[in-house]
Amino acid sequence: MEKTEGSESATATGCPSETELAGKARMCEGCPGQALCRQQGGRDPDQEVLDTRMKAIKHKILILSGKGGVGKSSVAACLSMALAELSQKVGVVDLDICGPSIPKLLAVEGREVINSQWGWKPLISPHHDVKVMSVGSLLEQSDNAVIWRGPRKTALIKRFLKDTYWGRLDVLICDTPPGTSDEHLTVVKAMKSTNPDGAVIVTTPQEVAIATIRKELNFCRKMGVRVIGIVENMSGYVCPCCQERTDIFSSGAGERLAIEYSVPFLGRIPIDQVCICVT
Repeated sequence: MEKTEGSESATATGCPSETELAGKARMCEGCPGQALCRQQGGRDPDQEVLDTRMKAIKHKILILSGKGGVGKSSVAACLSMALAELSQKVGVVDLDICGPSIPKLLAVEGREVINSQWGWKPLISPHHDVKVMSVGSLLEQSDNAVIWRGPRKTALIKRFLKDTYWGRLDVLICDTPPGTSDEHLTVVKAMKSTNPDGAVIVTTPQEVAIATIRKELNFCRKMGVRVIGIVENMSGYVCPCCQERTDIFSSGAGERLAIEYSVPFLGRIPIDQVCICVT
């Protein structure tokens, strides 16, 4: 394996974000976080505290998608409730700083986050006691716009992970915004030393969505994030009267993408009135 110049730990297939070459190595060219890494390269002084928080959590799962509007938050919320129903202790951290929807989906809207001596106390959802932390619960009004640049988003995401009193959880689900930007780079770097389980990629059947999801899969490869599998959301419509399923979009694109990238295909979620009522 070819090493990049000037560092023993930065290799051609490994991100040098924690080395002196952060943002400067040849492989950093074209990375959306290059400027941020150049400013913040090297070991994070908060990493030790962050690791202590994260090591108390058995499994950490990222919900990713390069495309907006595919239902990442709905999948994250439903997954959290399904795991909690299996007697798992589950938390959800909403990393979509500009468009948080987890408070609505997990019915904690309008409730205030308390800052205790142990850190922020996550809100407890009435749906199976899932713990929730989101910027939506820190705003004075839920419809206030969050107009922040990258460094401020980065700082808040680190606080969500480091300063929230998650306690001992079986699973922490990270709901991310669309794309491959500061939020994704921050959470991947923050969790890197505590071995996150990987990412669930959410897509819809349309080819325009699949084209963007390929970028997310390439992001995972470049950042060394294991892809747990691909979920095809909004895959068909289930009639509430006769239960017949109809493909209102194309179908099978998620499975074809999984085969193309040699990752597991986890299944299809139809547009079903039962799911809509739950979320």
